[in-house]
Order: sequence, then C-alpha cells, then structure tokens
Amino acid sequence: MADRTETEKRDLAKELAAAVRGEVSFAAADRALVTMDASNYRRVPRAVVAPLDAEDVAAALRVCREHGVPVVPRGGGTSIAGQATGVGVVLDFTRHMRRIVSLDPAARTAVVQPGVILDDLRSAAAAHGLTFGPDPSTHSRCTLGGMIGNNSCGSHSVAWGTTADSVRELELLTYGGERVRAGRGTDPTGAPTGLPPRLRDGVKALVDGELALLRTGYPDLPRRISGYALDALLPENGTDLARALTGSEGTLGVLTEATVRLVETPAARVLAVLAYPDESAAAEAAHTLLPHRPMTVEGMAADLVGAATGLPKGGAWLFVEMGGGSPGEAAARAEALCRAAAADGSTDHTVVTDPAGQRALWRIREDASGTATRLSDGSEAWPGWEDCAVPPSQLGPYLRDFRALLTQHGLRGTPYGHFGDGCIHIRIDFDLLTAPGIRRFRDFSTDLGDLVVSYGGSLSGEHGDGQARAELLPRMYGPELVGVFERFKSLWDPADGLNPGMLVRPARLDENLRFEVLPKRPVPVEFGYPHDHGDFSAAVRRCVGVAKCRNAATAPGSADVMCPSFRATGEEQHSTRGRARLLHEMLAGEVITDGWRSPEVRDALDLCLSCKGCRSDCPVGVDMATYKAEFLHHHYEGRVRPAAHYSMGRLPQWLHAAAPLAPALNALARTPLATVAKRLGGIAPERPIPPLATETFIRWWWRRRKTTAGAGAPSGGRATAGAGAPSGGRTVILWPDTFTNHLSPEVGRAAVRVLEAAGLRPLLPPTAPLRQPGGALPQPALPRLHRPPLCCGLTYVSTGQLDQARRVMRRTVEVLSPLLQDGHPLVVLEPSCAAALRTDLPELLADDPRAAQLANSVRTFAQALEELAPDWQPPRIDRPVAGQTHCHQHAVLGDAPDRRLRERAGLTGNLTGGCCGLAGNFGFERGHYDVSVACAEDQLLPAVQQSPEDAEILADGFSCRTQLDQLGDRPGRHLAEVLAEALEEAGEPGTP
Repeated sequence: MADRTETEKRDLAKELAAAVRGEVSFAAADRALVTMDASNYRRVPRAVVAPLDAEDVAAALRVCREHGVPVVPRGGGTSIAGQATGVGVVLDFTRHMRRIVSLDPAARTAVVQPGVILDDLRSAAAAHGLTFGPDPSTHSRCTLGGMIGNNSCGSHSVAWGTTADSVRELELLTYGGERVRAGRGTDPTGAPTGLPPRLRDGVKALVDGELALLRTGYPDLPRRISGYALDALLPENGTDLARALTGSEGTLGVLTEATVRLVETPAARVLAVLAYPDESAAAEAAHTLLPHRPMTVEGMAADLVGAATGLPKGGAWLFVEMGGGSPGEAAARAEALCRAAAADGSTDHTVVTDPAGQRALWRIREDASGTATRLSDGSEAWPGWEDCAVPPSQLGPYLRDFRALLTQHGLRGTPYGHFGDGCIHIRIDFDLLTAPGIRRFRDFSTDLGDLVVSYGGSLSGEHGDGQARAELLPRMYGPELVGVFERFKSLWDPADGLNPGMLVRPARLDENLRFEVLPKRPVPVEFGYPHDHGDFSAAVRRCVGVAKCRNAATAPGSADVMCPSFRATGEEQHSTRGRARLLHEMLAGEVITDGWRSPEVRDALDLCLSCKGCRSDCPVGVDMATYKAEFLHHHYEGRVRPAAHYSMGRLPQWLHAAAPLAPALNALARTPLATVAKRLGGIAPERPIPPLATETFIRWWWRRRKTTAGAGAPSGGRATAGAGAPSGGRTVILWPDTFTNHLSPEVGRAAVRVLEAAGLRPLLPPTAPLRQPGGALPQPALPRLHRPPLCCGLTYVSTGQLDQARRVMRRTVEVLSPLLQDGHPLVVLEPSCAAALRTDLPELLADDPRAAQLANSVRTFAQALEELAPDWQPPRIDRPVAGQTHCHQHAVLGDAPDRRLRERAGLTGNLTGGCCGLAGNFGFERGHYDVSVACAEDQLLPAVQQSPEDAEILADGFSCRTQLDQLGDRPGRHLAEVLAEALEEAGEPGTP
C-alpha cells in the first residue's frame, strides 16, 4: 500500500511539473507553510502550486482531476474559518497572479487577478481619487481573491457594503475545467449569463424550482455572509451570478480574474471617537448614528484598548469616521454627529483631524485580531466565533445575551468590531488542548449558533463559514435550504474536488484542530519564556496567522520594523508567520520530521535578522529572534557550526585578543590577506572589515583618570569615578559594550562628556567581582586590562551559542550585582546590548533573581538623562534629523525619551522605522549581503538620501552606522556624539 501511495505521489508530481509553468513543490517546507490559515484548523496538503496565469490554473486542475486530488485556492492565508486549508493541492495566487490588469477611472472599475493585495489596488486607485470600498483589517496583505471567496467587508461597510456589493464580473474555472464568466443578467433562455450549457441548464432549473424557498429563507441584514447567496439569482435581484458566487469560499470555481467596482473617496476624513459608559451602551447607540451617513461605526471596550492614549474618558468607544469635501466640512459633520450622540447617551467625545493621530487610533482596531488573542492576564484566546452578526438595532440586547452565554460556559473574551453593521468580532479563551476543553468549545458553539439565529442573525458576518460554522448552517437556514446548497455545489463540482468539507457536507467544527498535533508536555528549552509559562509550544502557537508580518511596505509615518526579511524577499518562509508555521510543524513532527535538526527550519531562520521587530510589532508578540536563538542552540548542539558563528558569534573574544595588535591588523585588513580571513570566517566578501580602535574606550578611560589632575579615587571600593566627574552628581554605571569599546570609542567618550555636563557621575564597572564570600575585594588602582571586559552575551545569543552566552551573562551578573544593589542605574549606549541585558539575560538566567534586577536597572542614554538629570538643558542644535531608530530599541526599549531629548535640543523631525539590514552579525555573514542591502534600501537609505543637506544623520547602533558608512554617502552618528560636539562648540567646560 505504501509503495502504491509513493508511486501515485511521484506520478502526480511528475505530471504537475510537466503541465504547470509556475512553481510546483512537494517539499516539506512549502507544504508546512500552508497547513494553517488564521483559524483554529490545520490540514496537510500534498503539494503547493503557484500558477503563472489562468492557463496554469487550468493545467493544474486537469492533472488533479485525473488523479482525483482536491484543490484549494489560497490567497494571503488570513481566513479565520479554516477555508484556506486543505489536504490536496494548494493553489498559491500570491506569487505570480497579482497583477492589476486594468483600471478605468471613468467607469470606476478595475480588472484584477486573484493574488492582488488589497492595498496595492487601493494605492493604484488613489491616484484617481478612488478606492475599493471593503477594507478588512488585513488590508495590507489580504488578496482580492480571498476577499471575493469570503465576501469580506471591513470597517467601511456601512458606507460601501461588502465585497459582493463591489463585484461586477468574475472569471472562473470549475474543477471539471469549464470556463465561467459570471456577471449580472440573463441570456435568452432566462438562465444566468456566462455559463456553459451544463451549468446553465442546471442552475436555471434549480432556481426556478426553489423560488419560494429562496425568497423566504434568508434573513434580511447587512452582514449576512453565511451559506451560498442563491437569492442573488432571483429575477427581482437581477439574476446576479457574480454576487451569488462571491462568498463561495473556493468550493464552486477557481477565480482567475475579477472586475470590481471602485468608489470615490472623500477629499477629507475626520475621526470622531465617542465614549460610552460601557460596551452595551455603545452597542445600543451604534445604529442610531447611521442616519448621519458615517463611513465607519466601529466599537471596542476598555478591555481591548488597554493603556491606549488619545481616547476620551469612558468604558467603551465608537470610532465614527465622517467624510467631506473639505477638512472643514468633514469636521463640521463630525461635530454635528457628536452633538447628536451626546443627546443619545455618549458621555464624552474627541474629534481627531490629524491623519497621524487617526492612524494611531485605527491601529488599535486593526491589530485587535491579534491583540485579542491574549487576555489581560496573559491567557490565550482563539477565533471560532469571530464575526457573527445580527440586525444592528438588536446588537445591544444580543451582546448582553452573548456575554451571559460566555459566563454560563465559563469562558471569557473581548468583543469588538463593526457595531454599525451588527457584526461582532471576539477571541474566546477556549481550551483547545484538552478533550474537556474541546467539548466545551463545541457546546458553546452550538448554543451561540442558536442565540444568533434567535436574533435573526447570520453565523458569519464577514469571514465565511469554512469549517468553523458550516456544520451549524442547518440551524440558521433549515435543512431544506441547506439541501439546496448541497445541490448547487453538486452542479458545479460533482466530483467534490474544490475545497471539500467547506460550506456543504462539512467536517465537524471540532475536528482538524491545529493544536492536537503539538506535544502534550513542554519540550526542554534554554530560555525562560516568562510570558508563556516556560512552554516553547505555547510561545510558538502565539502566531495566529493574521500575517501583519507580510506587509510589503510600512504605512506612511510608521516606525514599525517587522518584517524586514519578508519585505526583502517576498517569500512566506521569510516572514515571521512562515517561520512560526515551520516551528509549529517541527513540534508536530508530521511534515517536518527532523525536530531540532530540521534543515527546513534552519533555512527559514537563516534570513531572520534577529531584529526583534516582531516582539513589538506582531499583535500577539511573537519573538522570532528568541525562537531562532533557541533553535540554533539545539540544531548545532554537538555539531560543527557555520564559520560565522565562530568568528562573528564570538566577536567579543576576538576583539579583546586583537586590541593590542589593532594598528597591524588594520593595515592587514587593507591587503589581500583580508579576503582569505573573510573566507575562513564565513564573512561576506563584499563587506569591508571595520577598523579596530587603536585605543579602546576602557583604555582611554583609565588614561584619562591617570593623567588628569584631580583624578577620582575608587568610589566606595566598588568602581572608579571618571576624572573631573562632578563629586555630588548621581552615580551611574556606564556600560562599556564590545562595540563601543573596540570599534567606536568616540561614542563612549562623547557620552562621558554629556553625562558629566548634565551633572551625573559616570563610572565604569570592574572586570571582576568586588565582593567575595569572605569580604569585600578592593578595587585596584588600575584594572587588569588583560581580563576580558564584561559582556551582555548578544553575539552568542544571536548565533544560538546559549551555553557560552549563559556563562558570559553569569559573570556579568556576579560583577554588577553589588553595584546595582546600591541602586545605580546601568547606562548602555549600544541599543542592541541594552536590549540583550533587558530581555535575553533574564530569560536565559531565569533561575537567578539578580538577573531581573540587572535588567530593570538598564537605561538608554536618553532615558538616563531624562530620569536622572531632568533639569539639565541640552545645547541647542536646531537642525533637522534623519536616520533610523535602532530596531532593538524600537522593539524592547522604546524611543520616547530619545524623541523628547532631540526636541529639547532642537533636533526636529522623525527617524524612520525598519531595520538597517546589517543587524549585528547578520549582514556580515556570507550569503546575506543582498538581503542586507535590500533591507537598508527599504527605509534607511532613502530616508537619508531624501533628507536636507544640513540634516543630522542619527544612528545610535554600531550596525546602523556601519551600514551607512558602507552603503551610503552620509555617515551617521550617535546622539551622544552630536550633543558632545554641540557642548564643545558652546564652550562648556569639559575634560579630555
């Protein structure tokens, strides 16, 4: 039997490869990437095909039909009901079939292929003052094909309707190979236009025979998405076949092209945020705002928005967008709405006219599908009842009953969503890991289905039925109408080859759950994973598939970092979601079978820059940099590592050993021997080797102390004051990181200058513990400079050498702990080292409470000045700035103090987001150069190139400065250098 299966697999692979011009893959990695969508479900496909065009789709369908293999069309993979998963051949439309064929501004239509990203269409239409109306929160990565398959809606549906309202014509291929051009109207026989004879006769007979049922069997509400929209085929509804096929979830035909309607966008938009005492009051009020013709009426409560700023005081809010022909008109309409809302229960409001302020508030709403998966206590919550809808006027009482049902079943969740359309999104803390929890999931689902139907609602109000709700469709429509759905499916797809198990004859809603394949016990790991109770499986399952990491570009004005490698390659496996999927399948062991030794996972993680952007930008806090380090540790345990792990990964050791020979090594770096050294070290041949400092920062510090009159003596036997340091200032420990010490000591010297000018007393830490069990160890007059300085362990962590990282970190904790007990803050100039001390160190040393103390003591340069010298006035520089916020600072530390410090110094403008692409060892490693450059060209280099000539180029990270030096024509500097230079120019006293 096994031999026969392997033969069939080889035959299918051979015939698909011969018939399809696009990519055909049976590889484990490619299959693993599409086992899941953004739902609770998982299925393992046989193969993934990326067709070039409609002819490729026809060829793939023919081969699959001959072999009896089902086909699943897939776009961005953000569906939340399971309809983008399947066991046959997955057609991936995001690789090639993503062209906007034409755009007609006069007719307000566009012709698109199914893989077109919604934001790409909206961007093209915006040049003509137009847009595509439906805009789900995944608009930056969802495809038009997926939106048509699900009949997606979005926040503007109160103004522009659902996708079905925007579809004009669809070109499809059936599983049997028939071509369909579905539109509106009838042919001379009275059948829908565009059908081949078999379908034409069958569809007409079905509709004619069920006119009464089709006229009475559907609830009347704006968000009725469930089931097949066969009432669109009624004569009084225009016999609209395109509308009837929209929302069919790829079960009837494979979309190859669509003609869609565009709408005119208002010249100005204003966001009115209305506050209400609680969620029920907001729900009751939502439908009363519709006569004011709003563009959105979105609701959310305090348990979702958390500590978000910019909201009026209240317990729940409605986000109501008003448009107008001018900003004044839009603002006037918003104010009129607010007055009406105040008379009808709103307790407060704010009107946001600033586009940046509107984007910040909308981000709360758009990230909700991710943030709602973690409740306030950190527990997990999941989709499943994400988008049921009721008539808008019934939303208030329905929501109260919904909350009561949650309580009855002992469940919790955070409702939010399209209140103006009566559609509620929620993630619920289902236990999908145990048999009792899964039974509760099923019981609640059936009870909630009955509740929705009792209010005249729809099981799905936006995202389709898939497997999550299709089993319950008889409760909504009755068995007779569901029987008509089954007959309609059989007409189009008698072989049941397209997305079987969806919409009709579905699998049970509690089958094929994604977590049932994961280990039942936590796997042994090195990091503590404090937010996931030490469970690596729980960390990996944070990824729910909403795919914010698949954004091809960052939004205007955004400081987001995630995901630079996806933006550089466009490949799913190089997105945060793709890597999480592969780790999930590695733990499952079904598709990825080599566990920690998996080459598939290794290759996907190879282009992860460890930028940590996902730690902050992923709505659910996936931390791929940590997962990568964990994986590399196990993958290479007991094995020879790549050369770069020994060279770049152990950089602190090499730099310490090389320091006495810096002049000679710098000279050798300019000879052909450098090529040999780079080859041996696994370093990219395109990369120049940065020069070593001929005097390290630590040596400068001690020379300064020795030669400057009035040098300070050891302070309390623990650390040594800098020469000339103010005797009465607050003491801070200045961390001499590897990069500052050996490669850019000018940054350390500048920081000392500024800290002392601000009245602080910087000290360097010793290199050995000051206290021993027998008593205090006195600080020597000079340090033992042959002893390696302390290290944060960053390079060891990024290359997965976690045993070595832990040894280095333990030494750091031993030395610093006595100083930190006295409350001295630890000022770290290099953002990546600060982030490592803040997060990696306590998570690797979870058993040592001193590690948490050290992490809590870390301060950035700007943060130290703000907290410890709040009255100090920095010198006025009065120049614009350009550059990039360090990715680790963005993700872990935050840059608000830096922005405030720059503002006080007269440094105007914002730094861009993204990652410089060098990212520590990443950009130096052989094979990474092209991706590294592409990352720099995404945001950093354009920001610098487009900045004014007098702009100060800021780059606090050594990697960022190095990337600018090697790829750009304008060098960057640390903020400390800029401020120190200004102090010198102002003639303020200082020490050399």
